[in-house]
Amino acid sequence: MATATDEKYLKIITDALSVCLPYRPKFGQGKQSGLSLTEFQSLYNADSFYSWFGLGTPLMYAAHKAAGGMTSVYRQIGISCERLVMQIVKDQLGLNDNDVQWSYTIKLTRGRERRLSLDGRIPIGAIKRNEARQLVSEWLKLSAGDLKLPQESGAGLRGAVFEIRQGYKSKDSKRQNADVANASNAYAHRYIPVVLLLSSQIDEDIAERYGRSRWLLLRGTTNGTSLDSSYVFMKDVVGYDLADFFRRNSEAIKDKIEIVLRKLLSEA
Repeated sequence: MATATDEKYLKIITDALSVCLPYRPKFGQGKQSGLSLTEFQSLYNADSFYSWFGLGTPLMYAAHKAAGGMTSVYRQIGISCERLVMQIVKDQLGLNDNDVQWSYTIKLTRGRERRLSLDGRIPIGAIKRNEARQLVSEWLKLSAGDLKLPQESGAGLRGAVFEIRQGYKSKDSKRQNADVANASNAYAHRYIPVVLLLSSQIDEDIAERYGRSRWLLLRGTTNGTSLDSSYVFMKDVVGYDLADFFRRNSEAIKDKIEIVLRKLLSEA
């Protein structure tokens, strides 16, 4: 049965997926809105080599649109999951936008600086309700023990910061190196860094590297504990059954996905 907040939370997902509907490939032209089928055919048919191979066919356009569109779908699912989780955190723990935002500054060469941020934060000091604050505090202590942090590091923790993703299969070393640095800075500011996945999709080599960097990895499983399962963490620590929300609203989400995929797989 739908709850009073379902419509609000479902809209976060469907609005993000709607961004994919007008997707058109750019074909290296840098055009912000992408190329239409007619523009694509004019471009490819005017190129002798591409014309000889018959690459100006509508099927090639559809293939490009589908390939780029799939990337866009996954990206928007990830964005919506980030927004959804942090909205739930705000609603359940009584936090505001400033509370759940976290960033830090690094020094570059020639006196320049760069500001980096993670997807979200739960600061203990901003949680007003005693029961909720106690649950998060206890979870932090358990997390520190699970990560085998030195006692002095675990004693003064201010909360946790989060990278929220639908899954993690890319072996992008630049992204991983940045997250190793993010973990170090999180600990320097007395926050436990947490990777919160909504699916169980993660390369085990990546999982091991994040573990070595003392990230707490929460996978998208519906069983386990609040130290290894995103859905158990959301239910037992944050106080919201996110898995049940997805079950209740699965048909509506599937319908939206099908609309988007049919559009992306069309030739025009």
